[in-house]
Amino acid sequence: MTPQASRVPSRHPVNRAHYDEAPMGARIADRVTGFMGSWTFIVIQTVIVLLWIGGNIYLLFHFDPFPFILLNLAFSTQAAYAAPLILLAGNRAAIRDRMTLEHTAAEADKEDRQNQELLMGMKQVLLQVEALEKRILAIEESIAGAVGGASGGQPPKPQAGS
Repeated sequence: MTPQASRVPSRHPVNRAHYDEAPMGARIADRVTGFMGSWTFIVIQTVIVLLWIGGNIYLLFHFDPFPFILLNLAFSTQAAYAAPLILLAGNRAAIRDRMTLEHTAAEADKEDRQNQELLMGMKQVLLQVEALEKRILAIEESIAGAVGGASGGQPPKPQAGS
């Protein structure tokens, strides 16, 4: 089973487009540059260079004497392969950032529309509550007028025992 096959698919649409659907070369470039930019790589390379130089100076092995031309060639070859991979990974990172920004902007626009709809709904509810309050006041006034008219304009007297 390959590592890609065992990987759980991304839920975010940008990650789906950028990682899950990426061509194999782009995934390899991301992994290589991710490793080359790590402390693990720096430590491993430093140990190899120290062993190379130390072994050749103290004649433990003698395949690349002092100006270390073969070591220089190895560094040049590594740089020749690393530079395009780093550029490719950098371009992919810029594309991912742009896609994330566009997705975030689209989500913000959608949330803004939802907020506007909620505000309009709340405004309608408030208008209906205001209309109900006016109707309640009108009913209270008509009840007060009916009660006041039946008792000759006097407010009703309290009942004994209440």
